[in-house]
Amino acid sequence: MELYNSTVESGFILVGILTDSGSPELLCATISVLYMLALTSNGLLLLVITMDARLHVPMYLLLSQLSLMDLMLTSVVIPKTLVDYLRGENAISFESCALQMFLVLTLGGAEGLLLAFMAYDRYVAICHPLNYMVLMRPRICWLMVATPWTLAFLNSVIHTSYTMHFPFCMTRKLRHLLCEIPPLLKLACADTSRYEFMVYVSGSVFLMPSLAAVLASYTFVLVAVLHMSSGEGRQKALFTCSSHLTVVGMYYGAAMFMYVQPSSHHSPQQDNILSVFYIVITPALNPLIYSLRNKEVMGAFRRVLGRFSLIQDGGCQCHFEAL
Repeated sequence: MELYNSTVESGFILVGILTDSGSPELLCATISVLYMLALTSNGLLLLVITMDARLHVPMYLLLSQLSLMDLMLTSVVIPKTLVDYLRGENAISFESCALQMFLVLTLGGAEGLLLAFMAYDRYVAICHPLNYMVLMRPRICWLMVATPWTLAFLNSVIHTSYTMHFPFCMTRKLRHLLCEIPPLLKLACADTSRYEFMVYVSGSVFLMPSLAAVLASYTFVLVAVLHMSSGEGRQKALFTCSSHLTVVGMYYGAAMFMYVQPSSHHSPQQDNILSVFYIVITPALNPLIYSLRNKEVMGAFRRVLGRFSLIQDGGCQCHFEAL
C-alpha cells in the first residue's frame, strides 16, 4: 500500500460520532447544550473562586484547576467538531492534529492526577481535620497543582512526537471524534505493536495509581462518615461521596478503556462514545457535582453578583450625575 507521508500537506478527515450517527441533528444539539453548560459552569466557578477571598483555600484552589482543565479540554475539541459538522467539512491538518492530541493528552492526563489529589484533600479534611492546615499548607498545595501539569506535559510531548512520526497509509479517514493515539495507530503503515505496549504501560502507570489513591481516600472517608453521630451529616456526606465517585468512575472508566485496553478490542463506535464521556459529559458535570451545589460556593456567587451590581449601579449613578 502506498505510504501517505504527504500527511503534512493534506492532513486527515475526522469521521466522528456526528458523521456516523443515525440522528446527527439531535446529537449535535445535545453536544452543543452540554458544551455551553460546561463553559458556563466552569467559567462561573473560576470567576467566583478567583474573586472571593473566602474561597482562597486548598480545596477551592484544586477545584479551580479542575475547572480550568475541563474548560480547556472541551474547548480543544467541541467547537471544531460543531463547526465542521455545520460546514460539512471534517478535515484537520497534520499540525492541528498533532496539537490537538498534545493538548488533549496534557489536559486529560493532568485531570486524572488532579482528581487523586482532590480525593486526598477530602480525606485529610474529614479524617485529620486538626492537622489539615499543616498537611495542606501552601507549599504542598502548589506542588499538587504543578505536579499534574508537569507530568502530563512530559508524557504528552513523548507520545505526540512518537505517534506522529509513523508513516501513514493513503487513507485519510480517522474514524474518531478527535486525534488520539489508538485510532491514529490504525492508520500507520508500520509495526506499532511495541509502541502500543508502551501506550498500555504508560496509561496504566498514569491511571491505575491515581485511581487506587482515589478509591483509598474515599474508602477512609466513608469509614469516617459511617462513624458520624449525626444522621443528617452522615447522609449528606454519603451523597457527596457517591456523586464524586460517580464522576470519577466515568472519567477513569472511559480513559482506561481508551488507553489501557488492547487496540484489538477497540471499535470506532465504542471509541467515539467513550471520548464523548471525558471530552463533553465529565466537564459539564464536574462543576455541578463538586461545587455549584455547595453552600459556600453559592454564597460566594451571590457576593460576586452583588459586587458587580454595585459597580454597575455606581457607574449608572455617575453617568446620571454627569448629565
